[in-house]
Amino acid sequence: MELATPADTERLGRAVGERLRPGDVVVLSGLLGAGKTVLARGIGAGLGVRGPVTSPTFVIAREHPPLPGGRGVPLVHVDAYRLGATVELDDLDLDTDLLAAAVVVEWGEGMAERLADEHLLIRLQRPSGGADDTRIAQLRGPDRLIPNWPGLAARAETRDP
Repeated sequence: MELATPADTERLGRAVGERLRPGDVVVLSGLLGAGKTVLARGIGAGLGVRGPVTSPTFVIAREHPPLPGGRGVPLVHVDAYRLGATVELDDLDLDTDLLAAAVVVEWGEGMAERLADEHLLIRLQRPSGGADDTRIAQLRGPDRLIPNWPGLAARAETRDP
């Protein structure tokens, strides 16, 4: 699907966040500047967590508790960019966080999928020759995590990889 602006990327994140519940894992993939943190900010808004949701690059992981009157699902936001191996992801003890929170892992493709039997993978790309803000998003995972969204690829392409 095409996301023409950062606001569209954030809206997609919000739609995903509204579907998440404790134990859900979302893996965000894409090159530097692809919009992973913008998407994570939208997910946080959809969950109704305290913000701001910013890149946890230097702290590796940040927990955002739910706002009073919100949905009650905390967000654990992880940036795996600086992690060298899966064992370092294990050291974050995210399996414990999954008991009560939704976990979003930037740069986690190839590492974070094993945190849960089902996960949502969102790949963001900047198309060559496209507008600077345009992104292409591909979503793969269980139907319950995929929002109804104009331009979303056929359901057959959204199944678990």
